[in-house]
Amino acid sequence: MAEAAQAPPRRDHSLFDAELSGAVLNTRLLRRLFRWMKPYRLTFAASGLLVLAASTFQVLLPVIVSLVVIDHVIRGETEHAPPDFGMVDLTAGLSAVLHIHPLAAACLLYAAAHLCWAAAAHAHRLTLTSSVINGLRDLRLDLFSHLERRPSSFYDKVAVGRVMTRVTNDIEALYELLRGIGTLIGEFVPFLVALTIMLTIDAELTLILLLTLPVMGAVTWWFRRTTRELFRLVRASVSALNQNMQENLAGLQVVQLSGREAHNLERYTEINRRNRHNELRSARWETLYGALNDTMAHVAIGIVLYYGAGEVIQDRMSLGSVILFTRFIDMLFHPIVALGEQTNILFRAMASGERIFQALDWDERVREPDRPVALPGRLAGEIEFRRVDFAYEPDVPVLNDVSFTIRPGEKLAIVGPTGSGKSTLIRLLGRFYDFDDGNIFLDGIDLNRIHTRDLRRRIGVVLQDFHIFSGSIADNIALGDPAITREAVMRAASRVNAHGFISALPQGYDTELAERGQNLSQGQRQLLAFARVLAADPEILVLDEATASIDTETELLIQDALAKLTAGRTSILIAHRLQTIQHAGRILVMNGGRIEELGSHRELLEQGGLYSRLHALQFQDNAETGLPVR
Repeated sequence: MAEAAQAPPRRDHSLFDAELSGAVLNTRLLRRLFRWMKPYRLTFAASGLLVLAASTFQVLLPVIVSLVVIDHVIRGETEHAPPDFGMVDLTAGLSAVLHIHPLAAACLLYAAAHLCWAAAAHAHRLTLTSSVINGLRDLRLDLFSHLERRPSSFYDKVAVGRVMTRVTNDIEALYELLRGIGTLIGEFVPFLVALTIMLTIDAELTLILLLTLPVMGAVTWWFRRTTRELFRLVRASVSALNQNMQENLAGLQVVQLSGREAHNLERYTEINRRNRHNELRSARWETLYGALNDTMAHVAIGIVLYYGAGEVIQDRMSLGSVILFTRFIDMLFHPIVALGEQTNILFRAMASGERIFQALDWDERVREPDRPVALPGRLAGEIEFRRVDFAYEPDVPVLNDVSFTIRPGEKLAIVGPTGSGKSTLIRLLGRFYDFDDGNIFLDGIDLNRIHTRDLRRRIGVVLQDFHIFSGSIADNIALGDPAITREAVMRAASRVNAHGFISALPQGYDTELAERGQNLSQGQRQLLAFARVLAADPEILVLDEATASIDTETELLIQDALAKLTAGRTSILIAHRLQTIQHAGRILVMNGGRIEELGSHRELLEQGGLYSRLHALQFQDNAETGLPVR
């Protein structure tokens, strides 16, 4: 008997697709995010020390120009002694040691400080970026691994585009956030140092300048609040442009065959017009904001010049100190601007972080047994469905009381109208969905007691839509399984009659396949699908409409291969074209989620039931149209 298990909880998958605003600062989310940064904390610490060093040298540069060169060297002033961090004495020492003029010594000191600032700032950016990229790489891998293990029921209800956004765009938003935090640190350290020096030089003038900061902050807040929705519209219009372009290029053949070029251009033009409108509005606001920033900075410089000139005339302040104030104004204002920019990034990143962790916390999965049964080295291949009921959605049954047995090594065909439940039988056999009503046994072992990883290794499935991965033909047959050698790949290809066309390719088995295998014909892709399954050597073979989209010549090759490959294997063939399954040992006829008939081709024809009617209808249609019976 299957191990007892509770039914999975009902889940609201619309929550996964919902738009999240990230309107508030979520400190819990930030703490959780920094767990991925923890392995790189030493690099983060180094980045912090480097930004302190870079900020120090950034402040020293205007100090050297104003206090050393102007006040000390040019004007020869010694009475006013604002904090120069020892630069005056260091200049005098260099002049004496190198026997050069103090002005030349000051220039050398300035050049050295500038080089140190550039090196420290560059190293800070490198270490910060490296730490962030490494941490987000680990997060992206964990997210990818987690999403790979979600069951088919999850992807039945969640748009794949939303899932891809989590792994791409949302991770990128977190990168901008973490890099922005490092940028803010680099802005506020010189802000605090410059503010300290300014208070030391002239507290009254510094306090006057500080009164302009709230005005600057208010302007920045107003601008960001006003343009937040506008920037969202810009991103949405760019996304719509990309989506429309991708849709048209992906269906280019249909576009050209149906003569839709003018119509599609009209639609693209309209989307492009909306994007241009939003982009121009955004540019106007950005230009206005830049002008306001420049105006505020020049107003502050005007205050310094007016107030400072009076202090210089009254000999209460040096000329170099006034110039130093003007150089420090940018250090006072720029952090406010940067903070405003990072606020928008922060809110967007909060929404991205919520989406990422929502995906990571989505624990929907196929139930695994607590104590899985170990399968023998080789299965006999007996399959039994016993009173199985199943529904993808509640109250919409797909299978009703399905019971049948497939003997070891038997070839069973499953046919029936569309929606009768044929493919659902295979999905349940592969344990892609949980089911509680009824049992499925493999060699007498309940599937609910077998780990899905072990079970799926024993079942080879060939679908009509064969998926090609990026890589060579050999890679697509072996699928990275180290147990499948190059020789095994070639043997499998030979047995399904694929070796001939592969050898004729320029690089043979090393030929790189184009996107979705477009450099191969449909028939060649299907032959690769057979080779992929057979290289894995499963005990059970499932062919789900595997020969529905190939030409007659290729079908003859496949039928020849099937006759050899299904020998000794339990085989299940699902097909609409009855011509392809007439030689099956038995045929199972599904209708409305129930078993309608079960027997050999001849027995079912003699019964005159659903199979007989389907057979007559299909072959009559072929006869009336003059098409060959296939």
